[in-house]
Amino acid sequence: MRLDRPVLQVALDFENLSRALGAAREAVAGGADWIEAGTPLIKSEGLNAVRELKRTFPESRIVADMKVMDTGAFEVEIAAKAGADVVTVLGAADDGTLADAVRGGEKYGCEIMVDLLGVADPAERARTAARLGAAIVCWHVGIDMQMAGRTPFDALAELVRGSPIPVAVAGGLTSETIADAVRTGARVLIVGGAITKSPDIKEATRRMRRALETGVPIASEDFHRFGASELRAAFARVSAPNVTDALQRQGALHGLVAHLPSPTSRLLGPAVTVVTRDGDWAKPVEAIDRAGPGDVLVIDAGGRHTAVWGELASESAHGRGIAGVVIDGAVRDLDAILALGFPVYSRSVAPNAGEPKGHGEINVEVQVGGQRIRPGDWIVGDLSGLVVVPRERAVEIANRALDVLEHENRVREEIRRGSTLGQVQKLEHWERVG
Repeated sequence: MRLDRPVLQVALDFENLSRALGAAREAVAGGADWIEAGTPLIKSEGLNAVRELKRTFPESRIVADMKVMDTGAFEVEIAAKAGADVVTVLGAADDGTLADAVRGGEKYGCEIMVDLLGVADPAERARTAARLGAAIVCWHVGIDMQMAGRTPFDALAELVRGSPIPVAVAGGLTSETIADAVRTGARVLIVGGAITKSPDIKEATRRMRRALETGVPIASEDFHRFGASELRAAFARVSAPNVTDALQRQGALHGLVAHLPSPTSRLLGPAVTVVTRDGDWAKPVEAIDRAGPGDVLVIDAGGRHTAVWGELASESAHGRGIAGVVIDGAVRDLDAILALGFPVYSRSVAPNAGEPKGHGEINVEVQVGGQRIRPGDWIVGDLSGLVVVPRERAVEIANRALDVLEHENRVREEIRRGSTLGQVQKLEHWERVG
């Protein structure tokens, strides 16, 4: 495969063909060269997705991201008959499968792209792929790797140096990173979400095209993937519902009421946990001195009705920069706490407090709102409620929550253009059978 200039390929990883076609029209108008029927689209809609893309865009090269792993010739042939110009085969497939896929493609003028996702030695596999007749190899950072904050683009340069055939790159490219990929030597730049999740796909494609052609990164506030040191910034961008979606609709605390200074107030930070008895406010107050700026105090008071927290504790915590408090029990002095601007969630509000007897523990596992919470687990809250994120999955879930938000931004735009949520999602078509 000869490529006289870098190619911009848009990956249509949609569930519904109608949305994919709409996004493709905008992307082509913005300057996309190749159009990819993504693996989710093919699995959802079948090869009719490839057929419709070829019918709608006869002048564009259509890529069928089949990720073939076996029966190489057969799967390539059916994709080629549907209109695919390029079909992907997994680099982890057997050499015989890859050679068979190449032979199947030759019968219909279809070329093979070898996806190196999960391959231990990409450069060596690229040399083998070239010897077997593949046209191009793809250095691919998978979605799950991106969500974990792993985007090792430094390995791309080594692959380009070692590959005798052109190299494509896919996974997390944005208008800020695509120029670096081009400078490294990649010839096909595959962009998915940074184009297709944008409210204005045409303009997003133009920005990507401009960065690709000029070699100058274009700053963007969207489509970043965050690491461990950026967790607060990542969680600050998303809502509690975004986070529960990222956790597959899990993690929500139940029965606690938000007492927030304003409708836009948020509560987020790692947990400092406390166990106490109803009305015993000694350990909750002692925990203020254990917590640091940005931490969230999470107090298990057994869900009872005698206050373990009030105005003076809030003043003390606020002064230390603590982000807020979550109480599976009662709070008092709520008017003064709201005036202070200190976020509180509690099961109840009561004027009566107990005595500081000192029962309980600090920084142990607790049960609050029906959820297990450990020291260091992340708490994310807004007017919709609270969610706990296990500390070992915090980076992944923060990035997945951002992905949820980005998808919602695109759906919102489609609704504003005159559609409805049911029409966008094709709900009747995808209702469960049986």
